[in-house]
Amino acid sequence: MKTLQNHTLIYDNECPMCNTYSKGFIKSGMLNESGREAFTELSFKNKNLIDFNRAKNEIALVDHNKNKVIYGLDSLLLIIGNSFPTLEKIARIQPLYWFFKKLYSFVSYNRKQIIPSKNDDAKNSCVPDFNLKYRLIYVGFVVLFSGLVLGIFSSKLGLNLNQNFARELIICLGQIVWQTLFLRMYLKEKIWDYLGNMMTVSLIGTLLLVPFLFINLSPVFNLVYFGIVVFIMFLEHIRRCRILKLNLLPTISWMLFRLTALAIIIWLNF
Repeated sequence: MKTLQNHTLIYDNECPMCNTYSKGFIKSGMLNESGREAFTELSFKNKNLIDFNRAKNEIALVDHNKNKVIYGLDSLLLIIGNSFPTLEKIARIQPLYWFFKKLYSFVSYNRKQIIPSKNDDAKNSCVPDFNLKYRLIYVGFVVLFSGLVLGIFSSKLGLNLNQNFARELIICLGQIVWQTLFLRMYLKEKIWDYLGNMMTVSLIGTLLLVPFLFINLSPVFNLVYFGIVVFIMFLEHIRRCRILKLNLLPTISWMLFRLTALAIIIWLNF
């Protein structure tokens, strides 16, 4: 690997994804040992160079030779392109560059809902701005993906359920509406942070079910496994609510809806 000299990547040390790939740049030799700096531990020089607010949304790369800063996708492409020039050239071709830029923004603006941190409310924490467009896209993506997977998996539970994407889509959307109406006064300004985390809980559960779409096992096993997945989701929901400094009310409401929806589905099919 060719090391990019005299550059410092300002990464979000409270974000496991940012921590992992920035450490990967160091270990692979793309950046030297001092080639990254935690956002919460900024040196005086770098703090004066970067746009503090922009760096929360787009990872900053400080060029010490020119005393300038590159942000977001461009900073990552510069690091990768220094070792793999062809990959950078391909990534910068339209419409690939447009797609990767949107994908970067999608992940960046939702990263605290994908993997939250207990220190996100600290004064110098690297928390991205709220972006309604990318939050809605994230919610929509999880709803469609979960509806598709659950629509298929539900037919494997031995409850006389056929594959029905529309049914599961309505349930996923119903969960969002239920939680929003029931908890809007309690959650207040945390409503979008909570909904983002709730959708990640659904995404985790969905991903755990995906492998079993391609395996033919007994309905009893599938039903037991589904119960285990729901229990994991329950624990994860509680954990995330604690990080958001919320009590058990959102979890109780969340479980109440899921149990009610399951009871109605079973009742309608027997």
